[in-house]
Amino acid sequence: MLVTASAWLQTSLVTARSTVATRDRAQAFHAADGALRRCSDMLAAALPATNSEPSRWRSKASFEGAAPLAVRPFDSWPYAYRAPQCLIEAWAHPSGAAEVSYLITARGFGATPDSETWLQLRIDVGEDVSAQHWRRVVARPF
Repeated sequence: MLVTASAWLQTSLVTARSTVATRDRAQAFHAADGALRRCSDMLAAALPATNSEPSRWRSKASFEGAAPLAVRPFDSWPYAYRAPQCLIEAWAHPSGAAEVSYLITARGFGATPDSETWLQLRIDVGEDVSAQHWRRVVARPF
């Protein structure tokens, strides 16, 4: 009976750890998604367009340090290790398919420093049309 109870306890502990890790990943995802939505509303304050693909989001200095370019659209996020961040970069396509595009990169956090999610939204603005393209960044860029 002691062996059975011990096995059930071990199974319960593994399940609890798995549940907490899943909750942290979901928390980080929703924090990044919330920042992405808020920053897409703040698009009017974007940087001037450039002809090359934006790459500031790959730099750690854009999100951390003394004077980061990324903003915190929320003062805090419930149950998160840190408030989410976002970076808005303007991008003029050389193909001319859209007049200008904006790349918004959002970084969300879960309850622990290891739970971090990155999302991106590209908004293409044409003469009378606007299109949005969403993607999840699979690996941390730095």
